[in-house]
Amino acid sequence: MLEPLRQGLPPIDPSAVSGSATCTLPARYEAVGGARRFTRTTLNGWGLSERFDDVALVVSELVTNALRHALPSDSTAPDPQDPPVRLHLMRWSSRLVCAVRDPSQESPVASEAPDCAESGRGLFLVESFSDSWGWHPSPEPETPGGLSAPRGKVVWALFRLSDGV
Repeated sequence: MLEPLRQGLPPIDPSAVSGSATCTLPARYEAVGGARRFTRTTLNGWGLSERFDDVALVVSELVTNALRHALPSDSTAPDPQDPPVRLHLMRWSSRLVCAVRDPSQESPVASEAPDCAESGRGLFLVESFSDSWGWHPSPEPETPGGLSAPRGKVVWALFRLSDGV
């Protein structure tokens, strides 16, 4: 999941990985609050509670976008073995990554929202509060023939941490 994220960034020393946490989220808007609670608990456990406000805002926007734009409109029950939306938090000594996986292969698009609009600024906020963000297709697990096909996408945001963290 991280290889495309590494492109264009300084090398990440595998020995510097200090934590990762994942939660699955139901296909309901109440999941945004659950994602924030999961983020608070995880950041507190990593000693990064001072970063909660910015990270929680970005997590909220990424999860909301996944729920609003990436889920199929039909009411078929999702496969419990493959929840539609997952939140991943990964920490290194100098950076924190928030990544949201969803089932859509459509690329996220940042657009200009009219001043009177009540929505449409999510990716602008992600860009403003994180150090960088991007997305890549989420690979299908390999089949016995060794083939894989894209299934959904991962939208990520990176936060640089101070050297003393």
